[in-house]
Amino acid sequence: MTHTTAGTTLLDLSLERTLDQWVQRFSQPEWRGRYVEGWLFEGQAARRAAEQRLAALGVQARFHSAYKPLVQHFIDNVGRAQLLAAHVRYPTAQLGPAQRFRLEAYPLAALLPEGALTLEARTDALPHYDVQLQLPGGKCLTQRVHTPNRRHADASGAPALSPTGWLRVGSMAGAADLLDCAVSTDYEQAFAQALHAVRAHPWPEREPYFERLQLRIDLPGYEQPIAGTDEVISTAEALHEDLYFSLLEFFQQHSGRPVGDRRLQPGQIVPDIRTGASAVRVLLSLQPFDAAAQDALAAPQSPPPSLAELDCPPAPDYIAQTLQAWPAERFGARTRQGRSVWGLYRRGTQRPVFISAGQHANETSGVVGALRAADLLRQDDSAHFALIALENPDGYALHRELCRQHSGHMHHAARYTALGDDVEYRESAPLYEREARQQALALSGAQLHVNLHGYPAHEWTRPLSGYVPRGFEQWMLPKGFFLILRHHAGWQQPARALLEAVCERLRQVPGLAEFNARQRALYEQHAGPLPFELLHGIACTQAQTSHDAPVTLITEFPDETVSGAPFRFAHLVQMHTVLAAVQAWQQIGP
Repeated sequence: MTHTTAGTTLLDLSLERTLDQWVQRFSQPEWRGRYVEGWLFEGQAARRAAEQRLAALGVQARFHSAYKPLVQHFIDNVGRAQLLAAHVRYPTAQLGPAQRFRLEAYPLAALLPEGALTLEARTDALPHYDVQLQLPGGKCLTQRVHTPNRRHADASGAPALSPTGWLRVGSMAGAADLLDCAVSTDYEQAFAQALHAVRAHPWPEREPYFERLQLRIDLPGYEQPIAGTDEVISTAEALHEDLYFSLLEFFQQHSGRPVGDRRLQPGQIVPDIRTGASAVRVLLSLQPFDAAAQDALAAPQSPPPSLAELDCPPAPDYIAQTLQAWPAERFGARTRQGRSVWGLYRRGTQRPVFISAGQHANETSGVVGALRAADLLRQDDSAHFALIALENPDGYALHRELCRQHSGHMHHAARYTALGDDVEYRESAPLYEREARQQALALSGAQLHVNLHGYPAHEWTRPLSGYVPRGFEQWMLPKGFFLILRHHAGWQQPARALLEAVCERLRQVPGLAEFNARQRALYEQHAGPLPFELLHGIACTQAQTSHDAPVTLITEFPDETVSGAPFRFAHLVQMHTVLAAVQAWQQIGP
């Protein structure tokens, strides 16, 4: 994004491409006749081209992906059309979740015939997978897939085990008698240099520390779609996620807060990772907010004939115009960047309910689901509800900006507000967006809050910080639509009755049971049994809290990155959940 006011540059660094370095190095005469095996963060086409260049010079080279090496091995090297079964024995990780290497095999089961994959843990931590392939005619093939990792301290100082580059060079095939060592690749260096530049900067003591911290990284990168799934192996998306959460962890420590504290207000952290470059460039800068320039970047959107036909997140103007067309009492708040949080209150004779969406602005299906539900509710004169369809407009604007480059990425940098915090956990003035939620609860007197959320529709990783996303381990793989119920002390009985009634009604949503069963099956093949209760086929979890309304029902649809028909299905389910909760609350609520 181009800003009208020049910012402060923290780092402007160019790095030579590791793959080019290796080709140049092993093109020298002394390596002729040698066998080179390397792991780095490059796509199949680039790796194969480098192998061919070296082969022409008499060097037998084989380059592998350091990111998700087992999955990439099956894509690169295994003739899956003839495969009958695959048995994989994986190492037990000594740092992080013990089954981390099983998780890293996701979504291999979807690439193979149904039931063909079995995964078994080894007791050792040796960095390789043992693979046994069963082929037609009783033929069996055994393979070893290396998964190079390094021990290091992550951004919070905690020990981690992360994928890394590696070189093995031998005088004969399979040997490593000449070279066998870890290599810090260009991908890893870009990450490390960005973190170092942030750590070295003299930040002020009080939050927020900046308006916008921009991390523009251009790199070769790759996007590897996985056939038959919604998954894409993306080094750009993985780097975005790792940078964003690593910097949150750094600033949490700088502020004296514990890791994971959602009240932290560092400012807006914006990793902008772009692929297709011939080498790596890392540019970090502090930028002022420029909401007008950011909003002007958004592509014009032709409004659909109805809310139900929206197949991507609607433009803010579309949301505003929809709300303004409905007769109701208005309320709202201003954001850190000066945008409006639009609130609508419709008084009726029923028990009131507060409906919200867009708290995490990269979770977009709830925005449309809330609008669709409210559109139906308002046609009943007795309906009594408050609505905030987009609770985090600043994050939503960043999401739209980032989607111009990568519409299929999760973009967790847009999850929180321009202050960098989670609006639900904001405690002190200025309250900004939080003020609108408080007005909604005060105006309506609602004792039920239906809070529409989403989570990643494909795998979420932090490959350079232990692979599994710290604090979000349960969210790293999609597992279908599920519900979270929170209640104050003394409200457990009506809350439980609400949960059971909503799950019962959701059984009637066409396609939802099949959608959930399909995602849960793949999840359980790679992560084990689902850690939630099942009610009428809907996964649920509940806990006591003191937040906001006495009862809060939170939806979780795997919507981050989806568009088209999957997006329409997502907001259909969100809408039905709101309607089910409102209807049930009329009989259950006090």
